[in-house]
Amino acid sequence: MKIRIAISDDNTFLIKAVTEKLSFFDDLEVRFTALNGKELLEKLEANHNIDLILMDIEMPVMNGIEATKRIKQKYPHIKIIMLTVFDNDENIFNAIKAGADGYLLKEINAENLHLGVLETLDGGAAMNPSIALKTLKLLRNPSSIENLSQQEEIKLTKREIDVLEQLSKGLSYTLIAKNLILSTGTIRKHIENIYRKLQVHNKLEAVQKARRNNLI
Repeated sequence: MKIRIAISDDNTFLIKAVTEKLSFFDDLEVRFTALNGKELLEKLEANHNIDLILMDIEMPVMNGIEATKRIKQKYPHIKIIMLTVFDNDENIFNAIKAGADGYLLKEINAENLHLGVLETLDGGAAMNPSIALKTLKLLRNPSSIENLSQQEEIKLTKREIDVLEQLSKGLSYTLIAKNLILSTGTIRKHIENIYRKLQVHNKLEAVQKARRNNLI
């Protein structure tokens, strides 16, 4: 019986490339593809007779980490391999936390992708060597994981990030208001919210913390 696969990626060119790699193997069959997590969940509603999903991380509407979390709650039998361009620590940690079964880089060749699929369905964890190494480092250094989870908890709106970026340039409230076409009162309100969310007390601390957490 063929292994039923779904692919989720917002780049149609990459979907095509992955489908092509899988087409070399008679035991694999791509059942459907989706351009984001939301579309993937909708397609799974109609047909969750899938063995494994190859999931991109950076997607609009709903990213791969959020989609993984939801799929694992709803269809725990489906295995998920993150297929991504990036092997950065935060993505790895969040993907594993969301329930991903494996983590491979998109440039993987067809043979290793096939092996990764088989290994994952066999209860293993397909992992690109550089990712496996980073995962070990994360596990050996729990404080770095704590920093990452703190990073994840800071949720600023797009407007708040705009205000922060202006603040980091050393602009006055009046100038920021003018640049963003808002009143100074609104800017003050945004800055209050930013300080509260970042748990800081002044502009310098806010900018430093935002930079540390890659918010600006």
